[in-house]
Amino acid sequence: MNTQKELIFDTQLIRRFDINGPRYTSYPTADRFVEAFDAQALREWLAKRGVGGLSRPLSLYFHIPFCNTICYYCACNKIITKDHGRSAKYLKYLAKEIEMQAACLGGTRQVAQLHLGGGTPTFLSHEEMHQLMDSVREHFTLIPNGEYSIEVDPRKVDFDTVELLANLGFNRMSVGVQDFASDVQEAVNRVQSYEETKLVVDAARVTGFKSVSMDLIYGLPRQNVISFNRTLEQVLEISPDRISLYSYAHLPQLFKPQRRINSADMPTADTKLQILQLAIRRLTEAGYVYIGMDHFAKPEDELTIAQRQGRLHRNFQGYSTHAECDLLAFGVSAISKVGPTYAQNVKTLDEYYDILDQDELPVLRGIELTADDLLRRAIIQALMCHFELSIESIQIAHLIDFKTYFAEELADLREMEKAGLLKVEDDWISVEPAGRLLVRGIAMVFDRYLRADRERARYSKVI
Repeated sequence: MNTQKELIFDTQLIRRFDINGPRYTSYPTADRFVEAFDAQALREWLAKRGVGGLSRPLSLYFHIPFCNTICYYCACNKIITKDHGRSAKYLKYLAKEIEMQAACLGGTRQVAQLHLGGGTPTFLSHEEMHQLMDSVREHFTLIPNGEYSIEVDPRKVDFDTVELLANLGFNRMSVGVQDFASDVQEAVNRVQSYEETKLVVDAARVTGFKSVSMDLIYGLPRQNVISFNRTLEQVLEISPDRISLYSYAHLPQLFKPQRRINSADMPTADTKLQILQLAIRRLTEAGYVYIGMDHFAKPEDELTIAQRQGRLHRNFQGYSTHAECDLLAFGVSAISKVGPTYAQNVKTLDEYYDILDQDELPVLRGIELTADDLLRRAIIQALMCHFELSIESIQIAHLIDFKTYFAEELADLREMEKAGLLKVEDDWISVEPAGRLLVRGIAMVFDRYLRADRERARYSKVI
C-alpha cells in the first residue's frame, strides 16, 4: 500500500505525458450523457431513494448564473447583467424546481452538504439570499454541523454580506482571486485588490466560517514567474485553509469571452510549467498538503483528514468529504447524481422557464450507469482521491477478476510504470510521487468511452 503523500515535479515526464483529458468530476463525463435519460427517469430515481428504508443523506447544489461583469478567462455557464429583476425571476423558478424535486423524493430529506455556485452567487441581494434559503429550509432539513458553502466575489461583498451568509447557515467560503498582479487582472478584466480580498477572508473568520478556500489560476495572460511569486506571497499572508490552483485552458474557439484575450500576452508552455513548479514548492514549503489535481489544504483541514482516512470523494465541485450523499442540483445546467444516475438541466434561462411553466423538471440529458460504469467510476475515484487502488477490494465489490477484466488497461499502464509514474503490484496500483500531477492521464486509461473514442481535443490539457 502506498502511504507516501509527497509530490515530485519532473518537467520531462510532465511534457511527455501532458495530454488532453477530462477532469473526472463525474464518470462517465457529462459529454457522454444522453437525452433518452429525461425528466421521467430522474423522477423515478428520486422516488427510489426510499426503497428498502435506507436512503443516503443529501447534498444540494444551486447554480446562480448571474455576474455583474465578465472575466475573460471564464468558461462557466453565466449571464452578464446588472439587472436584479432577472435574478428575482430566476429565484421564483428555482423555488418551483426545489418544490418539484422535493415532491418526487423518497427517503430522507436531511441535507449534509449544500453549495451555491455560478456565475456569482453573491450577485443576489440580501433579501434574495434570505428568500433562497427559506425555500430550501421549507423542503429540506439542514443538519447541524453540515458543510454549507458559497462562492464569493470579494469585489461585491462587504462585512455585512459575510455576516448575513453566516447567519443564514453558511460555514465555508470559496474566494475567487486568480492573480493579484494588476497587469494580469487588467488583461482578464477582473481588477481586485489584495485589501478587499483580505477584508472578506477576515470577515469570514470573525463571523465563524470554518474554512476559507482561495482560487488561483496559472497560465493567464501577462503572467510570469516573478509576478506570480508575489501573488503567492500575498496569498500565504492571508493564509486560506484550502487553495485551488487551476490551469488556464485557452480555448477561444469554444468560449467567446476568451477571444478578448490577446494571444500574444499568453505565457509560453515553459513559463506556465515554471509557474506551476514554483507554486507547488511555495505551497508545500508553507505546510499545505497536496490533495490531488489542483487542490492544496492545511494539514488540519477536513479534506486532508478525509484523504488520510480514505473518505475523500470527487464531485462537480471538486474534492469533497461527503462520498455517501445523493446530489440534487437546481438551476440552469446543474448536474444531479442520484443513485447510479446523473441528470443535467437545460442550459438557457428561456428553456428553464418554459419547461417549469409546463410543470416538468427541466432535465436536458443524463445517464443511468451500467455495472461497467460503476466499476470504472470506483477505480477512477480511488486513483484521483487517494493515488492508489486496492485490486482486492474492487474484485470483492464488483465480482470480477481484475487482471482478466482489465488486461488491455494493465498493458497500457506498463509504459507509465516504466517511466516511474506508478507501480502495479499483485494487490495494489499505486501512483508514485512523480505521477501525482499526471493522475488524470492515469485515470484515463480506465475510461471505456475514451478507449473507444480517441478524440480528445474537446478536453483541456492535464497540466
